Amino acid sequence: MNRVARVVFDTSTLVGAMLQVGSVPHRALELALASTQLCASPATLRELERVITRRKFDRYQAPDIRRGFLAVMRANSRLFDVSASDESMVEPPCRDPQDNKFLALVRGCHADVLVSSDADLLAMHPWQGVRILTAAAFLELLGA
Repeated sequence: MNRVARVVFDTSTLVGAMLQVGSVPHRALELALASTQLCASPATLRELERVITRRKFDRYQAPDIRRGFLAVMRANSRLFDVSASDESMVEPPCRDPQDNKFLALVRGCHADVLVSSDADLLAMHPWQGVRILTAAAFLELLGA
């Protein structure tokens, strides 16, 4: 098993974990919560809140369950201040500038892994020596 101390999850992976209990993203998040330090920034938490409160998710999970998920993420993540300036200085930047917030967080918290289902981020693996992995690859890395 590889040593992983700090992990960043992108929004798309967290949404997948929230929507389907027992799914690969959900299992990866559970493992990260149990064995690593989950890292977030104000910007990544704002994006998560903005996305999971969309009405289109009402048919999959009730709003109170989604708010509960957000509360769990806030309570169980170590918060790192990452500024807009930090995001603008990400090098090399992601082809989707909206994803630079995750790369800036990875750099700011010294993460070992970024777990993502976003093709723009996955295409950057490895980024500055940091692994960018799918949830399935993260589970495999940790021997789960």
